[in-house]
Amino acid sequence: MFAMLRHALFFAALAFTGISVAATDARTVVEETTNNLLADLKANKEQYRTDPAAFYNAMDSILGEVVDADGISRSVMTVRYSRRATPEQMQRFQENFKRSLMQFYGNALLEYNNQSIRVLPNSIAQGSDRSEVRMEVTDHKGVIYPVSYTMVKIKNKWMMRNVIINGINVGKLFRDQFAEAMQRNAQDLDRVIDSWVETVAKTRAAQEDA
Repeated sequence: MFAMLRHALFFAALAFTGISVAATDARTVVEETTNNLLADLKANKEQYRTDPAAFYNAMDSILGEVVDADGISRSVMTVRYSRRATPEQMQRFQENFKRSLMQFYGNALLEYNNQSIRVLPNSIAQGSDRSEVRMEVTDHKGVIYPVSYTMVKIKNKWMMRNVIINGINVGKLFRDQFAEAMQRNAQDLDRVIDSWVETVAKTRAAQEDA
């Protein structure tokens, strides 16, 4: 499961780092962003390997423009917990959630080695402000991973709300993890928020060792 999640986050990073927020349709956003990211990796990969903190900070700055952090955070918390969270708690969780993603993204992106990436020709409209963009990524063994992005239009910008790879819903994975953390911590929302980065890191380490 962890290996597939790593693939999912890697492909999500390919699609959304360096995004062109001025693009008028969701598919163009994904396609232009993929090309921009690959060019950036080619130019800076060795620097990123030796200075991961700078890499995470740069990604955070870029992704902040294109990821619907508020929508994703509320989805991960679910209505049950987000409704009881204060604005300050939601802000803290958004920041910690993005930090946890940067750690996954950074490690996964540095593994990129000229995989074949193809954005499929047509996005699937799900209303005027919601669209599905599909991509296929072929790894070095020839295995094809289907990827589907849920894109939403917010203030006339297309932003990422979720990603599904090979049938695995990344948003649901994080929702389940959040619910489990609430159970382990006696429904203490502050404790779960403040330890979220550590929770994700420990889960990743445990699954790597399994």
